Amino acid sequence: MERRDDPLRRYLDLLVTTLDEGLSGDEIARRAFLSRYHFDRVVSAALGEPPASLRRRLLLERAAYRLVNSGMDATAVALDAGYESPAAFTRAFRRAFGRPPTAFRSDHERAYWLAAPNGIHFHPPGSLLLSPSPRRDNTMDLTERLVEHDLWLTDELLRRASGLSDDALDRRLDLGDVDVEEISDATARDILEHLVFNKETWTASLTGREAPKREDHTVAGLRRRLAEVADDFRGVVRDLRTRGNWDSAFIDAQCDPPETFTYGDAIAHVITFSAHRRALAIGALRTLGVTDLPYGDPLDWERRRAGGA
Repeated sequence: MERRDDPLRRYLDLLVTTLDEGLSGDEIARRAFLSRYHFDRVVSAALGEPPASLRRRLLLERAAYRLVNSGMDATAVALDAGYESPAAFTRAFRRAFGRPPTAFRSDHERAYWLAAPNGIHFHPPGSLLLSPSPRRDNTMDLTERLVEHDLWLTDELLRRASGLSDDALDRRLDLGDVDVEEISDATARDILEHLVFNKETWTASLTGREAPKREDHTVAGLRRRLAEVADDFRGVVRDLRTRGNWDSAFIDAQCDPPETFTYGDAIAHVITFSAHRRALAIGALRTLGVTDLPYGDPLDWERRRAGGA
């Protein structure tokens, strides 16, 4: 998947960020610093679909998703999709999905993706899914071990932290020259909360859910949050591995500006920063007097899991 310096990626970012602005094709092309003719020609040649058609399809796919999942009435969905009247929306929706919005909402077969020549589809809550080009079957079986070890060790760290006082958990620690995503002058509680939240926020992003709330920072609350996200996170990884979809990508419109990630990128990010934060957490807990803490070596976890020495 091409990265953000690819002009086509910038045009896709532009299309997704302007879905709700009601811009004309000329205005969208102008934002891309191209003439309408050149913009249409470039996008159509690359994607097999004119940008206006792509935009209409994405709006209809989003409308179909919101009919089922948002609780919005059909009129609100119609206006949200850029149609001036419910009747116009109903006609367009029936042409695209073969049934009117009311029937679609009550139908058990409610796939909201329409046929597309390029594999680009709406990805809830407000992003794009880009299917990869055909590739060899080359999955990463190692990921399951990495994920399971991370979930196990994170819970072990929280279990050990449950014996510490609030004063100890909230004591500022000298972590040296460390600057990892808001962890530069941290407490043990800060590190442990980031360890859990990193899984929560990426799981939400990968499954199309709303961003999680970071409400309960007690150790018991962190263990509960970890238990709630663990099955969803391992399920996402298992599904990606089974389907070989590591290189599928989505444009996350919740980022400012929008960012493009492959699923493999996202999982690798979680695993990498989890490993670093676990090391920080082990050091922090040792500083606070926790002496029976393992080093977190996957070899030890494998022996425990297999019942070996």
